[in-house]
Amino acid sequence: MIKKKLLLVLGFLMISTTQYAQYTDIINSNRPGESMSAFSVGKTVIQAEGGLYGIQEKHDLARYEANGFGTELDVRYGAFFDQFEFILNTQYQYDWYTAPLVSDTRGGFKQFTLGAKYLVYDPFVQLKDEKPNVYSWKANHRFSWKQFIPAVAVYGGFNLNLGTNPFTFDSDPTISPKLMVITQHHFGSKWVWVNNIIADKYMTDYPTLGWISTMTRGFNMRWSGFLEVQGYKSDWYADSVFRLGAAYLVRENIQLDASLAKNIKDTPAILYGSFGMSWRFDSNYETNYRRIKNDKKDDKKKKDKKSKRDKGKKRKDEVELENTKP
Repeated sequence: MIKKKLLLVLGFLMISTTQYAQYTDIINSNRPGESMSAFSVGKTVIQAEGGLYGIQEKHDLARYEANGFGTELDVRYGAFFDQFEFILNTQYQYDWYTAPLVSDTRGGFKQFTLGAKYLVYDPFVQLKDEKPNVYSWKANHRFSWKQFIPAVAVYGGFNLNLGTNPFTFDSDPTISPKLMVITQHHFGSKWVWVNNIIADKYMTDYPTLGWISTMTRGFNMRWSGFLEVQGYKSDWYADSVFRLGAAYLVRENIQLDASLAKNIKDTPAILYGSFGMSWRFDSNYETNYRRIKNDKKDDKKKKDKKSKRDKGKKRKDEVELENTKP
């Protein structure tokens, strides 16, 4: 009986307070997928997300092959307030390129982008006034249509074309813009659905429109898996890429991951595999909690205070009456 009462008290305390910062107890990484989440890492938090990948590319019509490897490194920093972060995305590739009468090596940045993201709408904050049912666990965890209300963020940045690069067009300018709208749904405590709508390299000869949709499933406190589809289209090239992978939580601030990717075309056909790690540095972060108002508890406190005042007043009247007796 005592254990049941203790569990009831702990459960009540857990639902009577909630955290509205972007920071979470467990690292929140964009890896191993290519989509970007709506939430930031938290003010003053630095997060590094890096990995190595191998790539195999074969173009039947152009009769060329390219096999190589590359590195990916993203650095995220939460600044000014919890809804805002700066993001550096980099990808460097080195490969062996062979074609009729050509055999050469190539190396360069396939991506070097600096940008910033801001969370415009957070449903967890907007719906905070809903009162939990302290008598029913089932009522607090049942399906709700409000789960379809996503968190919404916007991203703006610019691509840097650094030096002579075999993976970019000669006509590409040194700087080109990149814009993105991000949505993120949470279905219960295990499913997360992220969507990115991307407008990349506008004001260049080959602007690109793209989208990424990622569904992540948490299996337990350590393991999670994801499925992802990415599509992009420009006047030069259009394709769709499918990815799958898994992540393992080593500790609260460290995550390991691995993934595979395959496109649908053979002009070229691409096979891609990667593994990586995400590491969060949060020693300067201060957690801020905000209490949800509980009317029943507050009314009880008011009644207790009023009862104490009444008792004190009654005792004072009794003393005065005793002093006035002859």
